[in-house]
This record gives sequence, C-alpha cells and structure tokens, in this order.
Amino acid sequence: MVLTRQQQLYTYLSGIFVAALILGDLTGGKAFGVDVHLFGLRYQQPVSVGMFAFPITFLLTDIVNEFYGVKGARFLTLLGMWMAVFSYIVLNISQLPAAIPNSFYTDAEFNKVFGIGGKLFVASIIAYLCGQFLDIHLFAFSKALTRSRHLWLRATGSTVASQVVDTFVINYLFWYVFPAVGNAEPRPLGWVTSKAVGEYLIKLLVAIALTPAIYALHQLVVHRLGIQPYPHPVRASASAASPAASGKTPVGL
Repeated sequence: MVLTRQQQLYTYLSGIFVAALILGDLTGGKAFGVDVHLFGLRYQQPVSVGMFAFPITFLLTDIVNEFYGVKGARFLTLLGMWMAVFSYIVLNISQLPAAIPNSFYTDAEFNKVFGIGGKLFVASIIAYLCGQFLDIHLFAFSKALTRSRHLWLRATGSTVASQVVDTFVINYLFWYVFPAVGNAEPRPLGWVTSKAVGEYLIKLLVAIALTPAIYALHQLVVHRLGIQPYPHPVRASASAASPAASGKTPVGL
C-alpha cells in the first residue's frame, strides 16, 4: 500500500506528537528557575524542562486540526493518551526486577528518574484530555466563525484558553484534591493558585512565541506539500451559497 501525502503527513505529525508528549512526561521532574519581574515584584518561577517538549504538542494539535479537522485532532489526542498509558505501564513493570551490581542505573536511580506516581499520572491525563478537547473545539469554532481567516486567532487563542484549563486542573488535582482524598495534607489553595498562575504565564508566552511557527508550518504544508486545509465547519445560519457550503474554502491567514 502506498500512502498518500496527506496520510504520510498525518503519520509524521502523530509520531512527533506522541514523542513530544512522552518526553515531556519523562523530563518533567527537572525544573530550572526563571527570574520574573512583574508589577514591581521580583521572584524566581520554577519551570519544568518538560516545557521544551510540551509546546510542540500545542503546535501539532492545531496543525492537525487545521488540515484534518476535528475528527483528526480527536484521534491524535486519544492516540497520545493511550501511548501515555502504555508508557506508564511499561515503566512501572521495568521497576520490578532488581538491578545487578554492574547495572548502569541502580534501582534507586532508575526508579527516581522513570518512576511516575499514580496520582500524578491520573492528574496529568485528566488535565491533558480537558485541555486538548477544549483546544480542539475552540479551534474549530473560531475557524467556522471567521470562515478560515485569521489563523493566529484560532491557533493562539485556542491554545491560550486551553492551557488555563490544563494548568489549573493538574495543579489543583495533584496538590490539593488528591492529597485530601488520600487523607494527606493538601497544599494551601493560595500556594497552588500562585504556582498555577506562574506556570500559565510561562505557557502564555510560549503560545504567543509559537504563532510564527504555526504560519511557517501552514505555508510549508500548503505550498510545498500541496495539501489544502480541511474545510471549516458550516454553521446552521450560514447561507447555502457561501464558499464553505459550495466546498470552496477560502484559505485566509
């Protein structure tokens, strides 16, 4: 079977998406400090090195949504979820055998680097699904509303909104809800909120910085690969004579 260009592109985008998602999870335990100067306040915001990989997933979700529609983006999201579940299972099984004396990693080193706690994993999956599905549907809504114009609005806007949900859901679940359910001492709400706000501001800057990359990828796919964007959804109030209804979708940037 020979894959079409559309199928080849989707396969590559899916592979990169899954790799970025898994790498973000595996490297997320290391943090570095970013000096923040905001409204006269100066403090150091801890940032996970997972931020080197996770923004790629934001970018690819929007590119897939642009060229393969909502169904294509949903499939990509569920693929990422199941690959994350698979990776979690394999990593936990890998911790069971005892390391031999000349192993490159000792048990403690391996488990510390690759061990992902159940609560963190569940919180991250819930946040991931909430953020992804919100991003997908906001993108599609904006695309229909603008009739495929203003790529920056649907791409950056959907990411900015969805990352509010993603960031706050994982922080509140992991640091406040799950400890309380498990009869542990939850972190103060003020601390959790402050942490989530700081992380979101970093993600906001990253989302804005990725806007030129969205345009560059869009141009590459359309003009070098010859693949046209997926037609925007037609709202019920749209005229039957509109370009979208006739199957001729304007590609406005």
